Amino acid sequence: MNVELSPLQTWSALAIAAAGTYACRALGVVASGKINQDSEFFRWLSAVTYALVSALVVRMVLMPVGPLASVPVVWRVGLCILSVCVMVVGSRRRPVAALLCGSLLMLAYGIFHSHS
Repeated sequence: MNVELSPLQTWSALAIAAAGTYACRALGVVASGKINQDSEFFRWLSAVTYALVSALVVRMVLMPVGPLASVPVVWRVGLCILSVCVMVVGSRRRPVAALLCGSLLMLAYGIFHSHS
């Protein structure tokens, strides 16, 4: 289905989406002073959030779509293990270093195999 939108319709849709986004953010700012972040509900919400992110990462690694599907599963799993090791080695966690490590090594794999 291909729908043509006029410039006015496009800008109107963008404005409505932005208004909705910023209204929700403003409501969050107003409500944030009244929320106890140590409550049982927020611990549960945090656990669910981590579970969803973990499930998405596992799905992306084991059942990828697009260009990532051309990378062998051994490489994808190996780079994930290496990235986790980078994150947990040392006295403090380094998620940015782990993300950079995995991303750059996957990029290097892609560049190396596109030229060979």
